Amino acid sequence: MDSEIKIFSGRSNRQLAEKIVGYMGRRLDVEKRLGALEIKKFSDGEIWVKYGENIRGNDVYLVQSTNPPAENLMELLIMLDAAKRASAKRITAIIPYFGYARQDRKDQPRVAITAKLVANLIRSAGADRVITMDLHTPQIQGFFDIPFDHLYGSIVFYNELKHLSNNLAVISPDVGGIKMARAYANKLNASLVVSDKRRPTANVAEIAHIIGEVEGKDVLLVDDLIDTAGTFKGTVESLKKRGAKRIYASVTHPVLSGPAVERIMDSDIEKLFVLDTIPVDEDKLAKLGNKIQVLSASAIFAEAILRINKNESISSLFDKDKG
Repeated sequence: MDSEIKIFSGRSNRQLAEKIVGYMGRRLDVEKRLGALEIKKFSDGEIWVKYGENIRGNDVYLVQSTNPPAENLMELLIMLDAAKRASAKRITAIIPYFGYARQDRKDQPRVAITAKLVANLIRSAGADRVITMDLHTPQIQGFFDIPFDHLYGSIVFYNELKHLSNNLAVISPDVGGIKMARAYANKLNASLVVSDKRRPTANVAEIAHIIGEVEGKDVLLVDDLIDTAGTFKGTVESLKKRGAKRIYASVTHPVLSGPAVERIMDSDIEKLFVLDTIPVDEDKLAKLGNKIQVLSASAIFAEAILRINKNESISSLFDKDKG
């Protein structure tokens, strides 16, 4: 396509959007800025969006994570609709964190498959393409009838993790994360361990078994997100009981709801590495102190935008086995 790229940001993660634009400017050796977008909330809570510049015929990218509150999703939908009605040539929704991804199936009677509903809403609102990172369940890609690029945060983490330890084991908190953990283990030349997790109710997890040898080893826990940190804390406690030495964690999306910060502080974790797909507020960062390190996914998203605009392959950006 190679038409003019215009990037706009909603209010959920403007910091990341600014980093994406900054990276692109350095990469292209030009001055680059976020597009002008006015977003208002009326006194009754309704959201209003207006593009402050002409986008007719442009390749438009909208950066918006859909983490809670739900108005972040609504804001994205309105941004998409406004861009479509302003005659943008192609509209790509960049969703660093795809909310509602855990509601991807009917695991009990009379419940919604909300991830599919969200996919339908995004497509109907006007998205021609979606880019996201580390979906909770990769099959959500099949819910979309438009091009969908699934990037992996592991590429960012590898450089920080490769010097952690010469005696490292990588653990997945549940069976569903084995593929991710295996990719980390192969890349970091580490052994693989699996945790058997059971979830009696929402946001409550119990660690039943740990399969693999961790005694005397440094352990890296990898996962796509950390929400209330119940699973996280339980896994760390189980690892310590089994003789693990230092414990680290590499988690893409720092949801950090409810008692998450307190649980992390009470745990024996050495360092929690996360990405900026969801902004972590200053109070939480201050409380966690040296226990957390936030890395940026901006370079991966910026490279994806540049390659999509030129109709080039982006396979190296979403292949988790590559670094």
